[in-house]
Amino acid sequence: MAKQNTYTGMIGDWQRLLATLEAHSAEIPQLEPFRTKLGAMLNEAVDVTKQQADLKASKQAMSKQLRKLTTQGQRLATVVRSALKEHYGIEEEKLTAFGVQPFRGRAKKAASPAPGPGAPGTPGAPGPTPGTPHPGPQSTTP
Repeated sequence: MAKQNTYTGMIGDWQRLLATLEAHSAEIPQLEPFRTKLGAMLNEAVDVTKQQADLKASKQAMSKQLRKLTTQGQRLATVVRSALKEHYGIEEEKLTAFGVQPFRGRAKKAASPAPGPGAPGTPGAPGPTPGTPHPGPQSTTP
């Protein structure tokens, strides 16, 4: 028989071994102390396995509760930050003490370079005048 390397496999193997030992206890009385000790270990291992399963279920329940609390906490923290902005004003540097960045104005856009004379779209630039028809494609026929 292959060696078991999972807890469930080992416990099942012990149960089968104990059942066989009990069936043949008259033939091998010298192994009775070992059978008794293995039986006690089996019972303890089964109890620990049950406790482990209960703790796993409890851990899952606690994780679910923690997710719920963090969602509610994030919402409440957002409300508190908004109330702090209302109380102190959005530009007050005191907000940084609460981890809120004060409004410091928008960043100035870089000034675009002035277009030179003759650039399209500037006054005085040559171009079509309103009301003049746009010249069509040039004909290549002679």
